[in-house]
This record gives sequence, structure tokens and C-alpha cells, in this order.
Amino acid sequence: MREHRGEACEAWLTEAAASGIEARARFAQGLRADLAAVQAGLTLPWSNGPVAGHVNRLKLRKRQGYGRADVGLVRQRVIQAA
Repeated sequence: MREHRGEACEAWLTEAAASGIEARARFAQGLRADLAAVQAGLTLPWSNGPVAGHVNRLKLRKRQGYGRADVGLVRQRVIQAA
């Protein structure tokens, strides 16, 4: 997993499920539920990291205004932060 080798993912999941460690086996079972996406994430060079960072920043600005800000103030804070 650390070396981003998607082709070895199936073998790792089988090993994790048979490890005897309950938490590791549950984690492997969860990954197996969407194996195609996991393999793509470990194989393809693309990343959504920058997009996730922008979404996180916008959500932070929104949360800062809960209870005391209307949409206009939140919009202004987002624009000023950019």
C-alpha cells in the first residue's frame, strides 16, 4: 500500500483478512467493498488533494459564521481569504 502498487492490492487484502487482527480484517473488508476505486487510487497518477483542500477551507469559513452571519458575510470572508 505504501508503495502505491495497485496490482498488489488483492494479495494484501487477502493477507490482511487472514492476519487474525480483527481491526485489520475489517479495514480490508471495507476496502474490498470498492476495490476498483482503491486500485485506481493506488495506480493512477491523479489526485483530488487540491480540490479537497479548497472544500475544507470553504467549510471552515462557513462554520466560522454559524449563528451570526448571513450568506453575504460568509461570501465576503471567502473572497477576502482567497
